[in-house]
Amino acid sequence: MTDEDHLLLAEWAALCAEHVLPFFEQACPEDTRPRDAIAVGRAWIRGEVRMRDAHKTAFVANAAARGLPDPARFAALAAGQAVAVAHVAAHYLGAAAYAIRAAAASVAVGSAEGARLKELGWQRERLPTTLRDLVLDDQRARNDICWGVFTG
Repeated sequence: MTDEDHLLLAEWAALCAEHVLPFFEQACPEDTRPRDAIAVGRAWIRGEVRMRDAHKTAFVANAAARGLPDPARFAALAAGQAVAVAHVAAHYLGAAAYAIRAAAASVAVGSAEGARLKELGWQRERLPTTLRDLVLDDQRARNDICWGVFTG
């Protein structure tokens, strides 16, 4: 993986997390930690933040998730995973998986599968073309450890 690939994955992870961020912000409108984490991730992409500082921000976003209903909790965790891509590129999978879980948890149980597939499709439509095969292969290989959310 090139440095450019790493940056593209970080931006895609931020996009995935940002897409479900409203679930968190509806539950905790005064808490900016997940939104701030996504912003720090993007600042890292632009070279404005050191990897170590971005990595520390992941823990802050994850802490925002504690004790919340699933849609809000998963959205905050998606933001934490997205900023953690600066530290380890593979965290992009966590950002995408948690975003899918947030979407599925935001609807009635009988509609969860449809919401999961809709979010998965939304994410895949936004995959950078140059990384599409890599991401899809990685999702297939790691689907089991990502709660099976990438099937479809």
